[in-house]
Amino acid sequence: MKRIAVFIMFLLLAGSPIGAQQLYNMSFDHWSKKGREWLPWGKDAPASQQIWGSANHGLSLLGVNGAEPEDEIVAVQGPGKRAAKLHSEKVVWAFAAGSIFVGSFVKLIGFSGAEITWGTPFTARPSSLSGYWYYLPQPIDHVKPPYEALKGQMDIARVEVLLTDWDEAIHLRSGKKDPFDAENDPSVIGRGVLLIERNTGGYVPFTIPIVYRDNRTPKQVTIVCTASIYGGAFTGGDGSILYLDEFRFNY
Repeated sequence: MKRIAVFIMFLLLAGSPIGAQQLYNMSFDHWSKKGREWLPWGKDAPASQQIWGSANHGLSLLGVNGAEPEDEIVAVQGPGKRAAKLHSEKVVWAFAAGSIFVGSFVKLIGFSGAEITWGTPFTARPSSLSGYWYYLPQPIDHVKPPYEALKGQMDIARVEVLLTDWDEAIHLRSGKKDPFDAENDPSVIGRGVLLIERNTGGYVPFTIPIVYRDNRTPKQVTIVCTASIYGGAFTGGDGSILYLDEFRFNY
């Protein structure tokens, strides 16, 4: 009994409860560059840490990065501290939303979208996702069906977390109204969503509660962040910027 008590006390002091899994680079401090493309992981990071994706792989061919490191506007100051800067803009033939997600960018599909994956192995059941965001929205000036009526309205940002029973990362095609129906898909075990619909005037702390639908153990997790909620359908505000920093799962 004495050994068990000491072990529990150690966990409390360490602030690391059993099963308190985190993901690599949730602080968004680590970035590297390959040619013109910004990558959301450190230089020489092994494949197991290359878990964050963005549209940069396609956009950088045009000299654009929708997700890149931010060194000055950060939520937590200190040596080596960075944030993620997501910015939406018109790129040649289409509107490109600034985004970052747990998964990977596979390829562009002509002028109609892209193939991406969502998910990385994860077996814990966090109660929430917390962090900081700073949003600078612009009026929606690029629209595609069925969102024509949104033109002139203020852009909206979103952060969403999904815990699922996928055996592996799933492949999706962006450019459609909604590539994945997270609200109704039976593979979703837990979900949390937070929308930002205003200029926050600086960094604001947030906590997104994760609502579980049953007692299943997750197999995969993804976090999806975008500066323009309808960007997957090429709709949003040119110049909308979302800064993200210091994400963490809470237990």
